[in-house]
Amino acid sequence: MSLIECVPNISEGRRPAVVEMLAETIRAAHGVRLLDYSADPSHNRSVFTMVGERDEIKHAVLDLAWAAVHTIDLRQHHGQHPRIGTVDVVPFIPIADVTMSDCVDLARDVGQAIAARLRVPVFLYAEAATREERRRLENIRRGQFEGLAARMREPGWAPDFGPPAPHPSAGATAVGARRLLIAFNVNLATNRLDVAKRIAAAVRESSGGLRSVKALGLSLPSRGIVQVSMNLTDFTHTPLQTVVDRVVAEAAGEGVEVLESELIGLIPEAALTGTTPERLLLRHFSDDRILERRLGES
Repeated sequence: MSLIECVPNISEGRRPAVVEMLAETIRAAHGVRLLDYSADPSHNRSVFTMVGERDEIKHAVLDLAWAAVHTIDLRQHHGQHPRIGTVDVVPFIPIADVTMSDCVDLARDVGQAIAARLRVPVFLYAEAATREERRRLENIRRGQFEGLAARMREPGWAPDFGPPAPHPSAGATAVGARRLLIAFNVNLATNRLDVAKRIAAAVRESSGGLRSVKALGLSLPSRGIVQVSMNLTDFTHTPLQTVVDRVVAEAAGEGVEVLESELIGLIPEAALTGTTPERLLLRHFSDDRILERRLGES
């Protein structure tokens, strides 16, 4: 059986009833398994991990997008995480008997369907990108929802599908195909955002840091601390333990302690080779956070 993973990020993390409604929408989709979901009030964002075959995954994503767009108004949305839309990003990842080309085709199919059904402009990113400057998600998100209308009027920034201006309440959506990544945050024992931003700059690849690491320094007002929020786009290039050790060292140089780390979504088992959750400073970790264990469940 072919298997595709999809990890939609939705701009809602403060209303549990809405997050549960979205999770239930995925659970109700035929042939799709919801493996994991979580929400963060400071980021004001929820992340869902689902798997299924091509057509079933497509229908589940479209149902989820419909529910989110008709429930969430981005004009009332405030959070720490960058975003351009209610359905902010929809990546497809090949898992079993599926190629990256298959996921690219699916991303383009789903992107076109979202634009047609919901009148939400769609930008294709990562392996599905039609322009080199759109491969990196951060380039598409520059200016966020508030600057999206002006950005879309710039030469070269018309969407791949849909109207030439943002949806009034839902903004735009980025749809793409990519490899497995690890979403990983490190929380610091300080409320100094400048410290988190300097550490993020030191570890991310685009600033001369670690290969295949993206990082932002964010504030967590609900906890009175700051965070280095990271995506490891290829853990075979830079192991997770290397990232943690570098953040700890950079924090020590700033005179700041590391409180803990946290995993968003699931992690491939191979990413834990040669380390332990304790060494990674992971809180609340259990084997059900390992992708392969979840896939093996009946």
